[in-house]
Formats: sequence, structure tokens, C-alpha cells
Amino acid sequence: MAADLGELLVPYMPTIRVPRTGDRVFKSECAFSFDSPESEGGLYVCMNTFLGFGREHVERHYRKTGQSVYMHLKRHVKEVRLPPALCSLSDLELNRDFNGEDYEYEDEAKLVIFPDHFEIPLPNIEELPALVSESVTIACDAVLNAPSAYKKQEPESWEEEIQVSRHARSLRQLDNGVRIPPSGWKCQKCEMRENLWLNLTDGAVLCGKWFFDGSGGNGHALEHYRETNYPLAVKLDTITPDGADVYSFEEEEAVLDPHVSEHLSHFGIDMLQMQKRRFMTTENGHHTDNKPRPRVSEWEVIQESGMKLKEVYGSGYTGIKNLGNSCYLSTVMQVLFSIPDFQRMYVGNLQRIFDYSPLDPTQDFHQQKGISARMLKALVSRGHPEFSSNRQQDAHEFLLHMINLVERNSAGSENPSDVFRFLVEERVQCCQTRRVRYTQRVDYCIQLPAPFEAASNREELLAYEVKRKEAEENMRPSPEPVRARIPFTACLQAFTEPENVPDFWSSALQAKSAGVKTSRFASFPEYLVVQIKKFTFGVDWVPKKLDVAIDVPDFLDLNRLRATGLQAGEEELPDLMPPIVLPEDTRAPEIDEAAVMQLAEMGFPLEACRKAVYYTGNMGPEMAFNWIIAHMEEPDFAEPLTLPSMIDPGPSAGDSPTGAALLGNSPPEESIAILTSMGFPRTHSIHALKATNNNLERALDWIFTHPEEEESDALSDMADTEPNDNAFSNANSHSDSTLSPDGDASGPRVKDGPGRYELFAFISHMGASTMSGHYVCHIKKEGRWVIYNDHKVCLSERPPKDLGYIYFYHRLSSS
Repeated sequence: MAADLGELLVPYMPTIRVPRTGDRVFKSECAFSFDSPESEGGLYVCMNTFLGFGREHVERHYRKTGQSVYMHLKRHVKEVRLPPALCSLSDLELNRDFNGEDYEYEDEAKLVIFPDHFEIPLPNIEELPALVSESVTIACDAVLNAPSAYKKQEPESWEEEIQVSRHARSLRQLDNGVRIPPSGWKCQKCEMRENLWLNLTDGAVLCGKWFFDGSGGNGHALEHYRETNYPLAVKLDTITPDGADVYSFEEEEAVLDPHVSEHLSHFGIDMLQMQKRRFMTTENGHHTDNKPRPRVSEWEVIQESGMKLKEVYGSGYTGIKNLGNSCYLSTVMQVLFSIPDFQRMYVGNLQRIFDYSPLDPTQDFHQQKGISARMLKALVSRGHPEFSSNRQQDAHEFLLHMINLVERNSAGSENPSDVFRFLVEERVQCCQTRRVRYTQRVDYCIQLPAPFEAASNREELLAYEVKRKEAEENMRPSPEPVRARIPFTACLQAFTEPENVPDFWSSALQAKSAGVKTSRFASFPEYLVVQIKKFTFGVDWVPKKLDVAIDVPDFLDLNRLRATGLQAGEEELPDLMPPIVLPEDTRAPEIDEAAVMQLAEMGFPLEACRKAVYYTGNMGPEMAFNWIIAHMEEPDFAEPLTLPSMIDPGPSAGDSPTGAALLGNSPPEESIAILTSMGFPRTHSIHALKATNNNLERALDWIFTHPEEEESDALSDMADTEPNDNAFSNANSHSDSTLSPDGDASGPRVKDGPGRYELFAFISHMGASTMSGHYVCHIKKEGRWVIYNDHKVCLSERPPKDLGYIYFYHRLSSS
């Protein structure tokens, strides 16, 4: 019999591979389902691709690829009172939660030859003919001993690729008295308030270049280094108790600074104090902090501890095992897949997805929705420095990351994230001239502040604060904390109230002035996401969570917040941009002349080379070369580089009917150049930048999710002007419709309709920081609230709606 089986294997010997370094062996779970070696049918691992498949999907892989030899892994689990026996497949990662009981495992492995399902138990391989036995045994042993694909991926975190800076240990810091506040930062040389870097030598806060992290900037941090040779800088909005993003200008790369806490504390950023707030680990592996009383109560209420919750099972009631700090992912995915649009896209056509999946479904976004969280986490976090780590993350940030991924991978097909997208109308008014400007932007979530001054139990809070201070002065135990109770209407009112515009430049006055901004809904989404802004920094940079309870309603009517557009009697601000102020010592743009000469030696005109290097941000000859290829047909290709100056701000509104619009609304030429240098058409690049408020990273995503379509001359002309602000601000429009903010079908679509909503889900957070603690979610299904706490799914007895972090509403149908 062994000889006969050996003869059966001979034709397939060329297809049986030994896993090489870099090969991932998926022996823990099926690429399409939750099947694992513990499942009834076990798991089949292809001996050529090393992908794992459950019994339902292995036949499909055989038909699609012709691969016939699979290793069948089966684990039998028995509950015993003796210590569990050692497992021969010791590296399998199980999806079962044994709750600390003692179990015995019996593992079975064999080769299966398709399509006839001939089976060869692995202990009997040595009985095969010698030539077959040796090579097959090596391959089988390699698969059994290979680390799981996920264990291979987990250590490959972003941090480990970064080297410690040679300046970290001996960094000199100036005693200049600089103290950095926890908010309100601005570049010391321009008006930038994003992409800001703190120089660790002198405390200068300056903007970076766009290519540091995909966001905008004028390069003042790099310019400061060239003037001072102060080498290290920290990106301000990345500072957490775990560390911060550090860049070395001298080494020209991201680096590690083991002494970053000391270096930041020099400027008043007390990371050491932040790290002293250690978190205790509970039995279930989650974290709470050292001040138990306020947080313990929150943990008990949100998880409905002490109640006899009835577990539920079946479609829509499947829990997700915690992989270690993965609850932020689980809660977001549970909510998303309670929405019909996501169900229809990723579950409704599941059979078609399986049939048309790529040969390696673990690398394809659209095929991941039916599989376990481990493979999903590996896919959606790939390339992201935070979500690819094993640290706890902010569920709100992950939700936006998921929406971004869905949009990017929905080109040419239904986009389920359309249900979240809406338009915000921003009205800015010059306080001195009373003239106004209306603009629109796309958003997916509204963030509501929690104003303590509006708390309904304010007297109780004041009394507690007096007692707390007295106890602190007399070194007595603090009184029982009091949680602020804030009406939801107060949060909504704080969101809609006018806010000051920092450094507002009035085009009517041609100077800086006081300005105020108000925001309204230019469209209402089908599903409204509301985040309560509970997390902030104290003056000592210690992150803290506001201990608040919000009286969140089950039903919302936001129709009164619908935007109205330009009103009768209002006068618009002139459509002019502030003058570009160049450094006093020179008006010549900074250009890498070495890169210019390298391009000129290829035969391109010198002036064209200078423009290419300038418009690609001195990023090197390769990027500049791409710019040249994309622009060499333009009539002014070889003309000298000219930039606007503070003396020549361009045509005014009165000079030309279109001149002002072009000057005021066209994105920065540098940004356009960067996108066109990547091969994207100029018109499409302009369109993308305008649709994303000139954010390069978002514009790139927009291009991928909005493939260029044939446009009429009229639409092409419209691409260089701002959309009509009033186009989608009809206050009397209450019927559902799908719109684009600029009237172009290729623009962002919004599903406008009435602003009446009902609460159907909320995600809650327990702990003192989004970087620690635990998330659970409550979802209303079939008229009853259900709590999803990792793998446990139960009927909710008392849903803690007032302690939520992110709330999800669905639009009520018109009646």
C-alpha cells in the first residue's frame, strides 16, 4: 500500500515545496472562514502556497490552482483534570477560550491528495519509497515547525526597523527657559498649525515638509537645522506615554531616542509623569489604572458587571476573540457589520467573492470580511505604524482608517462607506467688515465637546472639588469622585457656537483681523457618527479622560442645523489669497542645484530642470524626472521659474471676472506638481486637492477612489473653480438623494436626506487613556440591546448609553 501511495505522490513531487525564509505558513485558520485545526473538518494547508483552507473552501482552491497535495491538520480537544499533554503541532494558534481549565490535545496530521482524497498519515511517510519519503518528510517537517504567519508578522513592527540616533545619548539642550504648552502650537516662522516639529535642542516649534508624514508644511524645521545644526526633532502630535516620532535631520531618517522622556521634560513635557501612571492588569488581560474608584465604577457599569447576562448566538451574534489589545478593532467591526450596506457588500455576495478571489486571498482587502480578526488585523493594519503594533489604539481613529481603506478599495464598485459621508458648510465672517465666506468640506463624523460648565450637577461638582482640596491639604483620603452629567443639547450647542479663527486674514481688509467661524450640515448622512471628545491633555502634558456622563437621546432631530448658504443682505469676502511673503534676504527659491545639473546632463532644458526640482520639493532627481516627463508638452516647459511675490499679489476681483476665482481657489502649484509628477493628469490632481482641502495624502487617496472619467468641456472648466456653495444647502430638501459637492459624478457622493435619527449602536471605553484600557460596544438588534465584549455576546440588561465614546445613529425614514 505504501508503494502504491508513493506512486500516487510522484506526479505531484514538483509542486511540493519546502517553506523558505519569508514564506508565510497559514496553519492557524482558513483564508476565507473561521475554520481552524479545531474545527470539525480541520484545516488543509496547501503544500505549495502554504495557504490554509477549511473543508468548505479547499476544493475551490484545488479547482482554481490545480494544487493537489494538502496537509490536513486536526486537533482534538478533551477536558481532563490532569496537566495537558504536549502538542506535536505546538505552534498552532487556537481560537478557543478555555477559561483556565485543564485540557488535553490530540493532534493529527496527514497528507491528502485531491481530487480523490487519498490520505497518507504523516507517521507513515518513512514507509514510502526512499526518494519520495525523504523529500516529502523534509517539506512536512518544515510546515509543522514553521512559525505561524501571524507570529512572523507581529515582531516586524515599525519600531524595530528604526535605529537609535547617534545624537540621542549626547544631545545638547539649551537652558533657554522654553516651555511647550499641550495645545495651541503654531510654527514660529509661518501660520502652519499642523505637521509641527519640536527641536530638542532649543525648543523651536517649526513646520515640516509634506514628505515627512504626508501632510503639508513649508520646511521651516529643516531650514532651522541648516541654520543651527540642531539635529533632532519630535513631531508634537505623536507624543504618548509610549514614546514619540523622532526625526534626525543630520541622519536624514526617522530614529529612536531612548532618552526622549528626559529631552521632552527639558521643555516642560512630563512624559516621565505620564509613564508613572502604570496600568494594572486584570485577570482577563485588560488594563485599569492605579486610581481604582472612578475607573472601577466605569468598568463595572459599561460591562454590566454583576448582572446575569444571557448569552446569545447565531448570525449577527458572533464574538471576536481578543488578540491582545485588539478590542478597538473588534468593536468597530461589530458596528460596521451591523449596517446593511456593509453586509451587502462583503457578506451578501460572499459566494462571488470566494469564486473570484485572487490566488492569495490574505492579501486582498475585499476578501477579508468573512475571516477571523487575526488575519483581518494583519491586512488592514499593514503599513500603518500604530495599527500594525500590538498596542491599544483609539477606536475613533481606527474607524476613520477603516473608512479610508473601504473607499480606497471600492473604486468602480459599491462603496458602503457612502452611508457615513456628509458635507459641512463653514461660514467665516470678518468681525470688522461683517463680510462672509462660505465653503464646504467632506466629513464622516461630528466631534462634540463636553462642556463642564453646562453640567446639570454643577453644585455637586463644586462641593466635591472643595472636599477634594481639603483632603489633599490635610493629607486625608480623597472623597468619592463625582461624575459630571452633561446634557446632550449642551454638547450640540457647543459644537454649533461661533469659534474664533486663529490668525484670520481678511481679504476685504487685505490684513489680519478678527474672524469667527460657524459650522452647519450642508447634507445629512444616512448613518451619523458622533464622537464625544473625552480625551485631552492636562497642563503637565499628562493625558487624561474627562469623567463625564452624557445624556444621549435615543432620537435626534438635527434639521434646525441644516446649512442655509449665503443669506439676503450678506456680502461675500473678496476671493483673494494673502500675499506670499518671501524671506527678506533673498527672493530666489531654494533649489538643489546638484539635482538640477544631473537632470540637465540628460539633455533637458536647464530652466525646466530647475522648475522640476523646485516643484517636487527638492526630493531628488527621480521625482524631478517624473515631473519633467509629465510636463514636457506644456508650452511654458522651458520658461524660467517665476513665483508670485508680496508686491504682485495677482489680479483683483475687479480685474477679471475669473481672475479672482482662479487665484483664490486653485490649489498650491507645488501640490499639483507633486501629484502630476506621479503620473496623474493635472485636471484630476486639481480636482482631488480641492475635494480634500489641499491635503496631499487625502488627495492621493481620493484619486485612487475616483478614477478619472470622461468629462465634457464644461465640467473640465468647472474643475478649476470652486463648487457652488449653495448647490446643496436647500433647507427645504428632505428627500433622500445621492449628490456630489461640486455637481460632478466623480466627486465625493453624499446621501442627503432628513436630519432625523435613531440611536442603534455605541462604543464605550474604560480606562484613563485611548492607549490603554478596554472597549466594548452595544448594538440594538431585533428591538433589543446586545453587548459585544470581545468573544462574549449577551443580551444587555442596562445599556450604559450615558458613558459611550462613539455613538452611531441611523436616519429615520420619512413619514
